[in-house]
Amino acid sequence: MSRADDLQRIADALAAADEVLKRFTPGEIDSELKDGGDPLTAADTAVNEALAAALRGGDEGWLSEETTDASGRLDRRRVWVVDPIDGTREFIDGIPEWCVSVGLVEDGVPVAGGVLSPPNGHLIIGSNETGVECNGQPAGTTGTTDIRGALVLASRSEMKRGEWERFFSTPIAVRNMGSVAYKLSLVGAGLADATWTLVPKNEWDVAGGAALVRAGGGQVFGTDGTDVVFNRSDPLMDGFIAVAPGLRNHVMELLDISPQP
Repeated sequence: MSRADDLQRIADALAAADEVLKRFTPGEIDSELKDGGDPLTAADTAVNEALAAALRGGDEGWLSEETTDASGRLDRRRVWVVDPIDGTREFIDGIPEWCVSVGLVEDGVPVAGGVLSPPNGHLIIGSNETGVECNGQPAGTTGTTDIRGALVLASRSEMKRGEWERFFSTPIAVRNMGSVAYKLSLVGAGLADATWTLVPKNEWDVAGGAALVRAGGGQVFGTDGTDVVFNRSDPLMDGFIAVAPGLRNHVMELLDISPQP
C-alpha cells in the first residue's frame, strides 16, 4: 500500500468523524467517568466507531483510547493509533481546544497522521514521504533557531498544577492549551515552535501529532533525549518533547536533558 493510500484513508476517516460530530454540541453533552477517572461521552464512542470502520483492515493493528486493548497489535508491523476526541474535558466544557487524532505507526515509528479540529477549522494531515498540509496548503515546522520568543504550547492542566512556573522566567513565550494531539499538530504545521509534557501520556494522545511533527521536518523525542517508540505493550509514555529542528539543542538545554551518545 502506498503512502498516498494511507493518507486518503486518514482523510476519509477524519471526514467520517466530522460528520458524526455534527450530531453533538460541545458544551451541551452528558458524560460519565471511566474506571481511570477520565470522562467519556457518546461522541467519543460514536467517533471511535467511525474511525474503526474507515481505518481497520488487513493485517493491521489497532490501539484506541475507546477500544479495549488487545495484545495482538504487538505482532503487527502497521498499527493505527487513534484518539476519537483528544481533549474530551474541553469538549464537554465547550472550550475549542479538542480534536480527532489519527496516527499510523510502522515498526514503532509514526509515519503518517491527521488531526481534525472542527472548532478551529484545522485539518492537518501528512506523512514522512509527503510532508504536511494544513487545510490543503503545504506547511511545515518553523525555521526558527532562536529560543528567545519561541512559542511553546503548554498543557492547560499542567499549567494549573504549577508545573510550568519554572519556565516563566526563561526566554520562551508560553501559551496554555488543551489537547496534546492538537498542540503537536500546530507544531507540525508551523503554527507554534514547540510543545512538551514531562508527565506520562498515552500513545493515542501523541502518535498522530508526532507523525505530523516529523512529517513537517521537526523532531519528537522522549524525556531522556531518545526517539519515541510506539506500539509498546504498555502504551503509557513517560512524556515527550516536540520541536522545530532548529530548537532541539536549545530546548534540551532548557529542560536539562543530556545529549545521547
